[in-house]
Amino acid sequence: MKLTLLPSLVLSAAMVLGSSSAVAQDETPEQFYSGKTVQLMVGYSAGGGYDTYARTVARHLGKHIPGNPDVIVKNVPGAGSLVLMNQLANTLPRDGSVLGSINSGMPFEPLFGNDKAQFDIETMNWLGNVLVATTVGVIHERAGVDSWQDLKTKRVTMGATGAGSNTNIVPRIMAKIFDLQIDVIAGYPGANDIVLAMERGEVDGLGSRFMSSLKSSTPEWLEPDSKVKILYQIARKKHPDLPDVPLVSEMAETETQRQAANLLGARLVMGRPYVAPPGVPADRLAALRKAMKDTANDPEFLADAAKQSLAVEYADDQEMLDFYREVYKAPPEVIQFVEDAVN
Repeated sequence: MKLTLLPSLVLSAAMVLGSSSAVAQDETPEQFYSGKTVQLMVGYSAGGGYDTYARTVARHLGKHIPGNPDVIVKNVPGAGSLVLMNQLANTLPRDGSVLGSINSGMPFEPLFGNDKAQFDIETMNWLGNVLVATTVGVIHERAGVDSWQDLKTKRVTMGATGAGSNTNIVPRIMAKIFDLQIDVIAGYPGANDIVLAMERGEVDGLGSRFMSSLKSSTPEWLEPDSKVKILYQIARKKHPDLPDVPLVSEMAETETQRQAANLLGARLVMGRPYVAPPGVPADRLAALRKAMKDTANDPEFLADAAKQSLAVEYADDQEMLDFYREVYKAPPEVIQFVEDAVN
């Protein structure tokens, strides 16, 4: 009796599973997202720039996704968002219910030889970027530093988050390119923790701070009587608030320095990238990309961002991937130069 029933049960189960799979495949994005909660995961602790942007995006994104799901933010700090990126690439759901906010330089970790980077930029699903960034390096006045040139002879400490973070990598590369005396103290949960460490005198400075975050959380640094000095800026052109602060590209004296500075700048351009795991169904992925673009152009989102002094400049998924691919074409000797600085 058991021998005759078992094949029937297996066949019935297969038919049910096949039917469920077919239903899932036939589900429209609106049907899938209706009544669901989408998780927007941030690779940093709460309160920093990535977190602030992500929470602002999350407040508006759901109304642009078919089915209008709730969008909640979850913080997954670790290794400058490398922990989150690896989870997105390998273990998190691939159904379009999980999105990520990662470090601007994370797409280049494989390029610079980080063997802990377990992802491929070609298989990750880029959704959009809401900030084309200007990045600055800052130092507290107690360090006795007046310009970036002083760092050639005066040793300072700069706080950093995780291994793959801009706060860790940028000052290391700057030190390598320009022979600067910078010791990086890593391990802080987020940029705001480094700011507090500067105020307490634990570290002298911060080698990488987006201007959007600076203007949002520490606008007093731009005041003439500020105790914090901005030493350099990394961007395609000078920020209008920083006409007298040198661009890193202007600091270069040799062709190797210039190319390395450009490669350093590349990892900071796409300042607030959003990404989904590989394998998200094509129709849901298209819906998410459209939702991200619509959010970035939503007057209510823009007003919300403006209230927090958060700059918004959008780049779509294809612009992001094209940019990343172009950076990967950098001369091998320049990539090696930067890789040596990082590792």
